[in-house]
Amino acid sequence: MIRALMVAAFVSGVAASGAAARTLDVYWIDVEGGAATLIVTPAGESVLVDTGNPGGRDSGRIHQLAMKTAGLTKIDHVVITHLHRDHFGGLAELAALIPIGTVWASPIEAAPIKERTQADVAAYMAAKVGKRITVQAGDEIPLTQAKGAAPIRLGFVSARQDLLTPPSYRPNDDVCKELVEKPVDFSDNANSVGLVLELGAFRFFDGGDLTWNVEGRLVCPFDRLGRIDVYQSNHHGLDVSNNPVLVKSLSPTVVVFNNGPKKGCGPASFAAAKAPASVQAVYQVHKNLNEGASNTEDVRIANLEEACAGHHVTMSVEPDGSKYTVRVPSREHTATYATSARR
Repeated sequence: MIRALMVAAFVSGVAASGAAARTLDVYWIDVEGGAATLIVTPAGESVLVDTGNPGGRDSGRIHQLAMKTAGLTKIDHVVITHLHRDHFGGLAELAALIPIGTVWASPIEAAPIKERTQADVAAYMAAKVGKRITVQAGDEIPLTQAKGAAPIRLGFVSARQDLLTPPSYRPNDDVCKELVEKPVDFSDNANSVGLVLELGAFRFFDGGDLTWNVEGRLVCPFDRLGRIDVYQSNHHGLDVSNNPVLVKSLSPTVVVFNNGPKKGCGPASFAAAKAPASVQAVYQVHKNLNEGASNTEDVRIANLEEACAGHHVTMSVEPDGSKYTVRVPSREHTATYATSARR
C-alpha cells in the first residue's frame, strides 16, 4: 500500500511541478561528529538525513542553516538512518523550531534493546512531525520533479541489513577477492538505512553508520550499487566502517568526512578514501586533531579548531547533473568536478 501511494505521489508531483529548475544543493552541517546532511532539490524540496545530538546546539545549527542559508521554511522529509542519539537525537528539538513533514526510519523495535531503551527515544517518538513511514530496502522518496532539470531519485539501498537487489547487476570478482570480514557488529549501526541520491547521471551515497561486513555485502559477491560521484564516509570515517572493497567499488570522485575534531576520519578510513584512482579530492567537516591523525589539505576542511563556529561544507549540482561544485565557505574554497560517465 505504501509503495502504491508513493508511486501515485510521484506521478502527481511530476504533473504538478512548475517550479523553475535550480541546482541540487547538499549541506554537510557541523554537528560535532554526529550526522546532519541537508538536501535541497531543484524543485526546492528538502530532505534532511539525520538530526545530530540532543541538547540544542545541533538542532540550532540545522535550523539556522536551513532557514538562513538554504532559505527553507519547512523540512519536507527527514531520514533517520539508525537509533543512535547523534543521528536521531535532535529531531524533537528541531521539530519545535521548523515544521517537519515525513520521517523515514526503521521501527524502534528493530533496534537492539540497548538502543531502544535510551532515555532520548521517548522524545524522538513524541516529536511533532507530519507522518512516519517505515523504510524498506528498495523504497524511494517520491520527490517532485523540477521543470528543466534532469530526473531526480532518492532510493533506499539498505535497511536493517536487508539490501537492495537490483534487477540487473555486475559481478564484482576483482574487488571481492580483497574482501575480509571483521567480527559481527550487533549494534544498530549495522542496521543503518543507506541511500543513493541521483540527478541525471550524478550519484551521491550516504550509508549512515553502516559497518564493515554489511558494507562488504553491498558490493560482494555482486555490485548492488554501481559507481557514484560523491561518497559521504560511513560512520563519520571510523575504522570499523569504510570497508575498502566498498569504497573501491563505488569509485567516487569526491569523498566527504562528516567527522568531529576527535571523532572519525580514522587512519584506515582515510587511506581507504584516498586509495581509488578515481578520487580527486577529500573534504572534512573538521580537522582531525588526534595525535598522528591523517587529514586532507586545510583548504578543504571547514573547521580547523576544536572550539569552532560550526562551519559547513556544501555542494551544488547543476540542474542537468553534468557537474557539481563543492565549497568550503569558511576557507573560501571552491572546486568543480565533472560527473562521472562510468556507470
